[in-house]
Amino acid sequence: MDIQTVLTEYRARTEQLLERLFTQVEALEPRLPAAMRHGLLNGGKRLRPALVYLSHRLCSNGQPPCALTDRAAVAIECIHSYSLIHDDLPAMDDDDLRRGQPTCHIAFDEATAILAGDALQCLGFEQLSELLDPVLASRQLQMMQVLARASGQRGMVAGQAFDLSHVGQALTLEQLQAMHACKTGALITAAVELGALSAGEPEGERLNRLRHYGDLIGLAFQVQDDLLDIEGDTATLGKPQGSDQAQNKPTYPALLGIDGARAKLNQLHQDAVAILKDFGPDAEALIALTDYIVARDH
Repeated sequence: MDIQTVLTEYRARTEQLLERLFTQVEALEPRLPAAMRHGLLNGGKRLRPALVYLSHRLCSNGQPPCALTDRAAVAIECIHSYSLIHDDLPAMDDDDLRRGQPTCHIAFDEATAILAGDALQCLGFEQLSELLDPVLASRQLQMMQVLARASGQRGMVAGQAFDLSHVGQALTLEQLQAMHACKTGALITAAVELGALSAGEPEGERLNRLRHYGDLIGLAFQVQDDLLDIEGDTATLGKPQGSDQAQNKPTYPALLGIDGARAKLNQLHQDAVAILKDFGPDAEALIALTDYIVARDH
């Protein structure tokens, strides 16, 4: 499986859909959609949409993405991009560089960046909530609940709040994992779940195993991010290398050492792949994406 080809295909599909969000909107204040575009269409790997598409592929026996899958991919990328805009703000991480470009508040201003993030959050739920077919209404409601739960006070926002309140403090491994399960992992698990639900996957053991897979790969994603902050370089990462260390943030290498963090990453990788192998040959593409996530250099 050539995962780069798969990622390129889904990235192109996602970005075409994202571009369409701005083609038919007359802006009262043009700086707002310009800032939204800056945060949403400035590159990125589009891994969360890829997880949506590949989870749908797994649960639909290889069927092409449906309109609901596209909506889920767009929605989760809007939510992810809003979170990055807010994460970079002076009140939070105060970063100047994102994906190799000035962060939104640097390119525009702080107030515009806040509003652009707010608008992208709303746009994500608008995309997922627009009724496509009355038959799908209950499924769309379930998907909105999944995304809202992963994004808010029980997911991403909770993790960010915990992170900001514990800068410079020693954490236990359990606390670190709980923080990242919310801050990073919740949205990754949601991507897997949204793809499965868009394919009509019912509640049951298969969906629970996919949720567990999402939890594992979400933590693995964060461990690799922590390692790249130490071992990567700014040009490749597209953001300042060493920013976690500079801000004395709690990370896996800080707690476990580099070798311990890498061992943790390898174990999470093995456990995630073991779950997917139970799904048979249909899981090949998702396994390839899992391998990519833990081996990436940015």
